[in-house]
This record gives sequence, structure tokens and C-alpha cells, in this order.
Amino acid sequence: MFSIEPCVSRTSDYYIYTPSSVAKNNFFYPINTGFFSYEPGYRLKRSSYDSFLFMFIKKGSCKGETGGKKFTAHEGQIVFLNCYISQTYYSDVGWDAEWLHFDGILAKQYFELLNGEENPVITLKDTYRFEKYLRRIYLVFRQNEPIKEAVLNNWIVNLLTELLSTRDQQDSSSQPVEMTEDIIAYIREHLTENLSLDFLAEKANLSPFYFTRLFKKETGFTPHEYVIASRVNNAKYFLKRTAYTIKEICYMTGFSSESSFCTTFRKKVGVTPNDYREKEI
Repeated sequence: MFSIEPCVSRTSDYYIYTPSSVAKNNFFYPINTGFFSYEPGYRLKRSSYDSFLFMFIKKGSCKGETGGKKFTAHEGQIVFLNCYISQTYYSDVGWDAEWLHFDGILAKQYFELLNGEENPVITLKDTYRFEKYLRRIYLVFRQNEPIKEAVLNNWIVNLLTELLSTRDQQDSSSQPVEMTEDIIAYIREHLTENLSLDFLAEKANLSPFYFTRLFKKETGFTPHEYVIASRVNNAKYFLKRTAYTIKEICYMTGFSSESSFCTTFRKKVGVTPNDYREKEI
């Protein structure tokens, strides 16, 4: 079908799909897809549209707002929106975009994993594969090909995988790996100090929520879990290699009290500090 929206070229086309119950319960599935040429002055504002949106900017640029956060996307970038919440996008210069509204039982989890709520604009180092799968989905409908929902699911998974594996994150002043390495070095050097989540997030110049997500993605631990693991590992060294008392080791490794140290150590190691010291290796 051809668009009749104001400020959208009349050559712009889109296709609507109604997924089966099998797809809704098991797959990712398209809701609609299209290629639009947005003319200068185009503006869309809606409170919700039950789906998630990929919009690949092929030419020009657009601005928008979602969840109270503003964004700007340029040629070669991808906008990934949670359309279950309010969204606006517009442009004074116009833009061309290939887009896909989709959903699925894991769509929200993938969206949150990709941190779309923090920054919906994604820059890939190489867009070839993303464009290829997005184009395939569009052409299935444009060329009126037989619909194979399992195949469509696979292509949407490929789109998400491209974002997960090759995203060039530019959400902070340093790359996630560098940020994590800096924070880990700080934890090692200041293990006896108060290393709260808020404090560490401030050191990284990130919100506690986003800092936790990035740190866990890189290390497999939340910041708190990493601090505790580091303190326990240091305590294990002191127990085996020094004659410091349990109380001394407790404070040397950053625990607030001997009882909390013993409780945490036993929970993590499976034995008390005394039993660990006496155990033959």
C-alpha cells in the first residue's frame, strides 16, 4: 500500500501483517514494514503503538523524543524504539528510512538489553548485514512472497544479533570495556573503602542503572557482587599466607564487622574463615 500521510512521498509504501497465534506465542514477528521518504516538516507524535520499531536512516536525518529523552539520528544510523511508550519523531530537512515494526515474547527483554531506553540511536561499525535482513523482510511483503513465520523470526533475530554483537556504543565518554577496566582497577586499590553502587556509578559518570548493566555485561557480575568477590578472594589469600587474625583480615578486606565477614565468607566459600585456614589444600 502507498502512504497517504502528510509530508510523506506518495511513492512510499508499507505492508501490514497479522501474525498467527503460533508466531505470537513463540516467535518474533513483523507487524508492518515499509520504505518511506519523509519530507521536510514531517512530524509524528503518538502515545503508544503496540510494537518495537527499527528505523534505518538511509538519507537525511531526523530528531525525536521517547520516554522523555531526546535523540537525533543521521544517515547510516538505526533508531530502535519501544513504541509501547510515547514517541515523537520529526525533521526540518527530511529523511529516507526503511523500517520495521515488530514484536514477540522476548522483544522487551532484547530492547532492555540493548539499552534502547537510554539511547535509541545505534551506530554499527558495518551496517551491511543489518540492512540485508531488514531489506529481506521488506521484500517478502513487497514482492508478495509466501510468508514463512519461522524464517521471518530468524531474520528478526539476526537483526537483534547484529545490534548486540557490533554496536558501537557511544553513550558515555569512554567505551564500556575501558570504563570497566578503570572501575576494576579502582576497586582493587580501594577495597577497604565504601564502594557503594552510587559511588562507583558516579566514578564512571553513568547512572547507577546503566552502570550496573554495562559492568555486568563486561564482567558477569553486578558491581556489588564483584566487590564482595574481590574482598573474599583477598581474605582467602590472607588466611592462607599470613598470621593475621580473623578480625584483622575482616577490616583489611573492607568488611564492616567480623560477623558480616564470617557470614559472607561462609556463604561464598562454603566454610568459615577458620575452617578455610585450617583446611589442607
